[in-house]
Amino acid sequence: MDRRSLIKHAGIAGVLAAGAAPAVHAQAAIRWRLTSSFPKALDTIHGAADVFAQSVKAMSGGKFEVTVHAPGELVPAFGVVDAVQAGTVEMGHTAPYYFFGKDDTFALATAIPFGLNSRSSPRGCTTATASSCSASSTTSTTS
Repeated sequence: MDRRSLIKHAGIAGVLAAGAAPAVHAQAAIRWRLTSSFPKALDTIHGAADVFAQSVKAMSGGKFEVTVHAPGELVPAFGVVDAVQAGTVEMGHTAPYYFFGKDDTFALATAIPFGLNSRSSPRGCTTATASSCSASSTTSTTS
């Protein structure tokens, strides 16, 4: 293969790649439905889902929109997990301990009496307690 042929083919490949690039950016907007177990009257809990939906829309430039639905609008309050598993809705906002009858491990994610506390749970390692969490995890691994 001579040099001119290589340059010619590379130039054609570059033009084709540049022509295909705009097609990647011309994607349709994505719309997901989020159903909640919490009524709109619980504005601090249900409101968290609204804030999440607004943040996703803002960060995606409006290309990813999440609509929040109260219990009963799409599915009953305690049908959230079943609806997500069946693909009826794309997202669910609930407390997993409502569903520990389906699977015992759902209780681990939220609350167990006399269970993990903030020092023994990885979720308890927040920015405020990061130094104590790293210190306790270092001492427990070395002893």
